[in-house]
Amino acid sequence: MAKTNLSLELLLLLALATLWGASYTFIKIGIETIPPVTLIAARTLIAGALLLAVLRWRGLSLPRDAATWRRFLFQACLNSVVPFTLIAWAEQTIDAGIASILNATTPIFAFLMTALITRHEAVTARKLVGIVAGMTGISLIIGMEAFGGLGEQLLPQLAVVLATVCYAGAAIFGRGFKGLDPMMPAAGSLIAGAALLIPVSLVVDRPWTLAPSTESLLALLGLAVFSTALAFAIYFRLIQTLGSVGATAQAYLRVPIGVAIGALFLGERLSDTAWIGLGCVIVGVAAMTIPARRRGDAIADRG
Repeated sequence: MAKTNLSLELLLLLALATLWGASYTFIKIGIETIPPVTLIAARTLIAGALLLAVLRWRGLSLPRDAATWRRFLFQACLNSVVPFTLIAWAEQTIDAGIASILNATTPIFAFLMTALITRHEAVTARKLVGIVAGMTGISLIIGMEAFGGLGEQLLPQLAVVLATVCYAGAAIFGRGFKGLDPMMPAAGSLIAGAALLIPVSLVVDRPWTLAPSTESLLALLGLAVFSTALAFAIYFRLIQTLGSVGATAQAYLRVPIGVAIGALFLGERLSDTAWIGLGCVIVGVAAMTIPARRRGDAIADRG
């Protein structure tokens, strides 16, 4: 990645963390009156349609070949259909804070997958330090007492962990779309995801019988437009510029941002160790995203 683009990529990483940090609150409000499958079906449909409209406005069109759409469908399963639904289902019974903590382990799984399976990015001590620093920061910001509930609701917690593994796989598989405009795999995978989820929603939830609240509908809109459509466009760009592990490093920022949103809108308080935790998070993100230097010359580390 060119040196002149680094600041922009890190700003986009922060934006992505903010958009996804807000998603847990959106989901929590949405599922109060909208069942998980229907919430996620509507989320993917609205977001996919919005991105498709933007692509057409830009004079671009999605590929028409079957091979690319099979890849879109697989990416949809990894990046939206399975993880979105699992997290929405889990948040019916577990706190958004626990979900965000567990989901923040995405870089660890991405790191392990690249180290043990794909080996498409260099595994360095710097990235390992980033993982340790980031997880330490999350623990300090949330407060160790937040982990006290772990194990009491094992099934929904495991569902969030499985969603996290899916996200890690999606980050790696998403590199295969490098030749496309970043918005194309975002739109294509969301549309493919909606095609899978809508029939399930119609059979399982019968959405025409629901009476969602205004708050849930507004949360769904925010979730679809900002935390999905806009976020996915940024996400696929970062996979191409920062690499799969670097792109998932936003998980370290996503948690403190999500906590800050809770403090702002729900009156929650951060722990006294929050500032130390934020420092650890910054170190973790920097270690996993800033290119290494050797003998004073920048060496682009695609991770």
